[in-house]
Amino acid sequence: MPVAVPLMSLDREALVAILTKPKNSIIAQYKYLLELDDCKLTFTKDSLDAIADLAIQKRTGARGLRSILESALMDVMFEVPGSDICEVIVTRESVEGSCNPEQKFREKAEVISQQAVTV
Repeated sequence: MPVAVPLMSLDREALVAILTKPKNSIIAQYKYLLELDDCKLTFTKDSLDAIADLAIQKRTGARGLRSILESALMDVMFEVPGSDICEVIVTRESVEGSCNPEQKFREKAEVISQQAVTV
């Protein structure tokens, strides 16, 4: 006999917790990927809320969080390797698609010293 169980949708706070709280959270995975290229990834509180709001709006719940993050960070993931970008800051506007995430660049002297070490 099949069992019918009502499901309640996750609210914004629950989705933000899913993004940030687990040890191997989606946010931690993306931060690690950029750390491999000596780049710090930062999310504003508003950006996390915007990601959760989009998941609620699209009715994808927790399963849609990764695709929303992927679309927000797609260009960054290709720009950072081999560049002078040392920090990427994801804002609400970048999640909503009205602009790219903010990027901070290394000082030229720091870039030259890093190249000397890696050669």
